[in-house]
Amino acid sequence: MKKNLIRACLAATLVLGGGALGFADNTDREGSKDHPLISRYPGCTIHEYETSSYAQFTLPLSRLGGDKFDKSLPLDGKITRIGYDCPAGRSPLEIYRNIESALKGAGFATLFTCAEDSCGRGSYYQNPRIGNYEENWNYGPRYHLTAKLERPEGDVYVHMAAWGTHAPAAEYDIIEVRPMDTGLVKVDAAALAGDITRTGHAAIYGIYFDTGKADIKPESDAALGEISKLLAQDASLKVYVVGHTDNQGMLASNIDLSKRRADAVVKVLTVKYNIAAARLSPQGDGPTAPVASNDSDEGRAKNRRVELVKQ
Repeated sequence: MKKNLIRACLAATLVLGGGALGFADNTDREGSKDHPLISRYPGCTIHEYETSSYAQFTLPLSRLGGDKFDKSLPLDGKITRIGYDCPAGRSPLEIYRNIESALKGAGFATLFTCAEDSCGRGSYYQNPRIGNYEENWNYGPRYHLTAKLERPEGDVYVHMAAWGTHAPAAEYDIIEVRPMDTGLVKVDAAALAGDITRTGHAAIYGIYFDTGKADIKPESDAALGEISKLLAQDASLKVYVVGHTDNQGMLASNIDLSKRRADAVVKVLTVKYNIAAARLSPQGDGPTAPVASNDSDEGRAKNRRVELVKQ
């Protein structure tokens, strides 16, 4: 019902000169489409279209100051980014107001809005597959809106930007929050021992953290239990516990995050599983040792890992 409502709101709101402007789908980027929850401003065509089944996103909740937002919300889920070229002669404010009205009519709650210089400026970059903020946060006139729709099946967040002069543009970032599918990668003490014997290290994908945080999630217990079995079976084994990230965000913050995550793993192994601290050395490599390309969701997922490296 919400899907139909937002389309109906847009249809009712986007009426210009006695009739709604027509769509120009025939010039859309190949393979692109409108999001099922949010239609386009009439007359706009899609020039950018990216989707990710599960990725990280930093939701703006304030002005951009330098390389970060004063306030933001890290999210995990399905992300869709759609960029539109809109009709010449239409102002970004007109586009912004119409979309704002449609979102409110569909039940979205506004979390943040800004206009012109109040939006701030900087060089913050988001996940390159989803896009970055530098263009539309620095290029004016510009307007930004962040909104949220609560749903039983998972909340939806929208970040919308409209900017430009003679040829205005609009951009939607739509984040459908959902938990990551877990239990897809099995961690087994025997397999870990085999990897360490053959290669000197073993990658572990069953230790989970929230985006940008170093608190280990409860669903990591199975993997941590297998690591403790590995160490119990070979009392002479000493390992570096190495945290790895993908290349999203600043290098220094990723190095710090990966080290804090390694510290958290070591703490659980020593406190909960009684592994001697002298056998574990936490290290953080951040994005400096990828095992796959960071240009895809799949590659970035492989790069976000914890490794045991034999000392």
